[in-house]
Amino acid sequence: MLGRVAAWSFAAFLIVSPAALGIETNTFADAPAAAAMPIATAHDPGQDQIGAKDKIKVQAQKQDQTQDDAQSKMAALDPAEPTIPSPAMAEPFGLAAVGVASGDVLTKWSGVEADIRAENEILAHCRDSAEQCPAAAQNFLAIIAQGRARTGRARIGVINRAVNMAIQPARDPAHWRAPLDTLSLGRGDCKDYAIAKYVALMAAGVAAQDVKLIIVRNLAAGEDHAVVGVRDEGNWIVLDNRWLTLVEDIDMPKVIPLFVLDEQGVRVFTPALSATHRASAPVSL
Repeated sequence: MLGRVAAWSFAAFLIVSPAALGIETNTFADAPAAAAMPIATAHDPGQDQIGAKDKIKVQAQKQDQTQDDAQSKMAALDPAEPTIPSPAMAEPFGLAAVGVASGDVLTKWSGVEADIRAENEILAHCRDSAEQCPAAAQNFLAIIAQGRARTGRARIGVINRAVNMAIQPARDPAHWRAPLDTLSLGRGDCKDYAIAKYVALMAAGVAAQDVKLIIVRNLAAGEDHAVVGVRDEGNWIVLDNRWLTLVEDIDMPKVIPLFVLDEQGVRVFTPALSATHRASAPVSL
């Protein structure tokens, strides 16, 4: 009789021992009802101990499976690692930029954008009726056509060269001109070259998000300067009216990026120059 009581006590201890170890009771919620019943007594106490060992093995297997399932569920609930922005999604020069809500640069850029929209209507009419198309519009459409006939860097290089050759350099800090206005005059400064390239590249098929007009501080000359950034295969290429070579932004010599302008408006690069300079820049455009 004492042997049977000892066997029952030993079996009961083995059944409840997981809870005593701190394992939650619902760990075994899926176990069969028979597994939760006391082990039937037999005439041989040794058989009771063997049955208890078998039960412990089953319970341990259930516990391991339940813990594996719980770990799998927890893994599925873990938040994904934050996405690291691709270099292709960064602004030119690999810098962040924040939008500006006022200022001289925004005012001038908004005026140029309105002029560009008006000139696009002229270009549309020219496509329908070449006989009534102004000479400047015909020249600009020819530049766009040269770009459309090519792809990738070849397209970028053709437009960069064509615009550089079509405009004579002349200092004109007071005006920001749309392409047809500049081509009608036949002259312009760095920002006029940049605006013409900006419009021509998009008209030739380059995606709008891949073309930026950029104002930089030219440290060598001590003045602000306008260029165009074009993204090709994840790299930003800088187009400058001072040369025909296609230079990547990381190779642009002695400049500090100040502003980036596009169809989304005007943004200031951070970090750039001091707040005092940002407020007055571009001083020489």
